[in-house]
Amino acid sequence: MNTLSTRRTRAVIVALAAGSLALTGCSGGGRSSKDNAQTDKDAASQSKAVPLGTAAQSNGPAAAVPGAQNGGTITVYQRDSFNHLDPAQMYVSDMGDLAKLIFRGLTTYTQDDKGNKTLVGDLATDAGKMSDGGKTWTYTLKDGIKFEDGKPITSKDIRHTIERQYASFITEGPTYIQQWLSGDGTTYRKALPDGPYKGDHLPKSVLDTPDDKTVVFHFKTPQTQLPYALAMAGYSVVPDSAKDTKDSYDVAPVTSGPYKIASFKSGKSMTLVKDPNWDAKTDPARHQYVDGYNISFNHQFSDSTKRLMADQGSDKTAISFTNAVEPTLTKQVLSDPSASKRLVQGYQPYVWQLNMNMDRIKDKRVRDAITYAMPSQQVVRIEGGSYGGEIAGGLLSPTVAGYEKGYDPYGKLKKPNGDPEKAKQLLKEAGKEGMKLVYAYANTEIRQKEAVAIADGLAKAGFDVQKKEIDSSSWYQQMGKVDNGFDIYLTGWGQDWPDASTVIPPSYDGRTIADGASNYSHVRDPKISQEIDRIKQIPDVQKQTAEWQKLHHYIVEQVNPAAPVFFVKSLQLYGSKIGGIRYNTDTNYLDVNTLFIKK
Repeated sequence: MNTLSTRRTRAVIVALAAGSLALTGCSGGGRSSKDNAQTDKDAASQSKAVPLGTAAQSNGPAAAVPGAQNGGTITVYQRDSFNHLDPAQMYVSDMGDLAKLIFRGLTTYTQDDKGNKTLVGDLATDAGKMSDGGKTWTYTLKDGIKFEDGKPITSKDIRHTIERQYASFITEGPTYIQQWLSGDGTTYRKALPDGPYKGDHLPKSVLDTPDDKTVVFHFKTPQTQLPYALAMAGYSVVPDSAKDTKDSYDVAPVTSGPYKIASFKSGKSMTLVKDPNWDAKTDPARHQYVDGYNISFNHQFSDSTKRLMADQGSDKTAISFTNAVEPTLTKQVLSDPSASKRLVQGYQPYVWQLNMNMDRIKDKRVRDAITYAMPSQQVVRIEGGSYGGEIAGGLLSPTVAGYEKGYDPYGKLKKPNGDPEKAKQLLKEAGKEGMKLVYAYANTEIRQKEAVAIADGLAKAGFDVQKKEIDSSSWYQQMGKVDNGFDIYLTGWGQDWPDASTVIPPSYDGRTIADGASNYSHVRDPKISQEIDRIKQIPDVQKQTAEWQKLHHYIVEQVNPAAPVFFVKSLQLYGSKIGGIRYNTDTNYLDVNTLFIKK
């Protein structure tokens, strides 16, 4: 087996000492002596190779959680409703957490109490058998795996899962495997433009299912990272039956995990209950300790933080999948003897960036002016200071191979509140003084505060900023439109596995531009696409990483499609009767697979 280039961040659970907060933005990983927030050094120390597990490690049941008890229902407070329930459309972190409870794929991650991760078989008997130098991968399905309706999961369902992602109604999920099988960018869709819905299939020379238990992927070039791609929520199994209702499947999916959806009221609530057809003996990663989850939406971070701090009644058995501690309450939480014992902290892979729509902002001097004007430190302060993030100088996170500490071509670390004079100079050179900028931001408390700071910073540089508030639950759906109507907007992107190949191609390859795609700045630079193709062919991992670094420099310095703002850290609070808490570096939030309720 070829050496894999992937590395994963190690899980961390930290009980924070009361009174240890420094609510100032840190530069380049610096922090005060009383600040227990994580830094880019912590992120780097957490990185290590993730091995492929054996067949034995792929067997269930999952390792028991010490002290775990059965029963009870967990309350979940979420800010945003789930915009998609079709796994093929899931590419946002809160939906990823939900997917861990209700869906399964060919592979998944297991994680021990020391944070060691292993990539293992989930529906498959192992992480995959590679042959032909990485051009062929064979998977065998386990016995006893079923959908929620009791129907056995077969190789036909796996083929259907892959092939339906070629259909035009699938627009927002990952595209790695489709591109590896059938062509880069959006050209893969030509291989099966209607998906499998009119009876057509990919040739057996591409995707073969010789019997009910076997799935064989055939690639034109070695794809040694297939097991990691298959672990993504977007490749969770979908039945090859009339229950796949195409577009309508997005509101009524058929689940395969330990829980199924009992009810869903978009924008209001969701109830999960146990799936009696899920067999723990087949699952190496998940548990079914609690009877179910009652999820409600529209809880701003301030609301969920106050409820969990109070820790009364049903809040004692409550969590949030993705709501963080409200930044303005961080010091209060850390100073509270009860609440400070109920925190989980981790360094996330996301880089928040201010995307500049290159279809509308064509002059690089203008994009440079925006980048120089960005008040990054003010944004970090609003995010919770050193516990919410660190100022970013580039677009590669400290959790990904190729990150370079101190890389900062626009001087964001030296002038974290922006350089309006430099920005003014560039605007004058471009003849764009007083240029109108349509700035989209989400209608959440934090984004509203950031919008004020960012608009003020850009105004000081001479821009005329027109703010447009957007519903947060459909944020990425709206920003992902090719003709979204906006000039600038914040997005966060994290690697799908800690390799720059999961950051640069999906974010900056012009061939991927389409409604729902993640090239949010609409970068159409031929050199970037050519370099992506060249670098992917480099077999040596270290040499490949060095070339990704060079391409990263070119993108940031010569193209500048997005102003780097901050690297993200997570700080979450949970109720006092929740057990099994730990940080999961696959989902990058608390681990929903290990939770139970203390009696």
